[in-house]
Amino acid sequence: MKYAVERIKPKAVIHLGDYFDDALTLSELYPGLEFHQVPGNCDKYRLHGFHPETLCYHVCGVKFFMTHGHNHRVKSGLYSLLRDANAANAGAVLFGHTHEAYCRLEPNGMWVLNPGACGSYGGSVGLIEVSDNIITSCRVLRQEDLEVL
Repeated sequence: MKYAVERIKPKAVIHLGDYFDDALTLSELYPGLEFHQVPGNCDKYRLHGFHPETLCYHVCGVKFFMTHGHNHRVKSGLYSLLRDANAANAGAVLFGHTHEAYCRLEPNGMWVLNPGACGSYGGSVGLIEVSDNIITSCRVLRQEDLEVL
C-alpha cells in the first residue's frame, strides 16, 4: 500500500477492509492524505470501537458507496451490492472481500470496482481519476503498472 501511495500520489485513499489496522498505519505515515476505510469480515475481532461497515458519501466530488462486500454476499454475485449502491444514487460502488480485481462501467453510468488485494493474490490496487466531479477513468493497477508511473 505504501508503494502504491508513493507511486500514484493520490488525493484520497479508500481501504475496503481486512487488515483495517494496516490502513490506520498508512494514514499515520501520510497525515496530509485523505483516508476513508471500512472494516472487513476478518477485522471483526481486531477492532476497538464502532466502525461502520458501509460508507456512502462524496469523495473528490463523486458519491462513492464503499463496503467490504461480505454483508452483500459478493462472492455469490453483485445483485445486492448494486441494488444498494443504485438506491443510494452512487457514482461508483467499491468493494473487496473476493480478493479478485474487477472493474466495469454499468449501463446506468455507475462504476463498479474491486481493487483486488494489495499485498497478495498478485497484488493490485484501484485507481479512480476524477475531473469536475465526474469519474474520467477507473481501472485496476498491478505491480508492474505501478513501476511505470
